[in-house]
Amino acid sequence: MAKSISQETQNEAMKVAKATQKPSQTKEQTKLIALGIEKGIAEYKKQQKAKARGRDKLRKQSLKLKSQQENTEQEENTIAHPSNAKLPWILLVASWVGFLSYALLNGQ
Repeated sequence: MAKSISQETQNEAMKVAKATQKPSQTKEQTKLIALGIEKGIAEYKKQQKAKARGRDKLRKQSLKLKSQQENTEQEENTIAHPSNAKLPWILLVASWVGFLSYALLNGQ
């Protein structure tokens, strides 16, 4: 399947071909030159699209890496908190032991 070249590209190629046309050059030769220019423009556009896709892939990979690093940092922070979660329970138990020992010693 051959891709059709846009009318704009064809017009642009014909303008360039006519601008560089020599006095002894026939219309058929000018059309052939215009076809070559069209192919060159099409190839250039393909290359630019490929470069844009490559840049987009790199950008997405860098965003993915940043996201993974942030997730790793968040996981490290949440892992550090459970060890501190034992502290309130220890303090609660210690306060009840202290309260019971005070109550038993003053009760006698």
